[in-house]
Amino acid sequence: MLAAFDRLFTRAASKLNFTYSPEQQAEARRMFAQRYDETVSAFENIDLPPVGEPALARMETAIDEVSPVYLASHLATAPLAIHLQESLRQIAARAAEQRMLEHLISQADTQYGGN
Repeated sequence: MLAAFDRLFTRAASKLNFTYSPEQQAEARRMFAQRYDETVSAFENIDLPPVGEPALARMETAIDEVSPVYLASHLATAPLAIHLQESLRQIAARAAEQRMLEHLISQADTQYGGN
């Protein structure tokens, strides 16, 4: 999996027309491994063949066909996605608190002869 990442990283860097040092590539690899740690770990425990050449070639072609608008869209979306996830967590926590209060009120009504 990491070998496939290295190859695709090289292709993406070429597409973006930037050069990088071995340290920068190692950092990118660490970020990938950290971001997908559970998935990468799951693949380590399973005897799966490496990503095949036809699949890698399709992925490289997809990188080649990415437009600047598409890249800008992804860059703009990432921080918003994080914000939306945080907002959804807050909404879910409030909903859980509300359900808990309703449950406690229901128990009090039943126990103490409310409505």
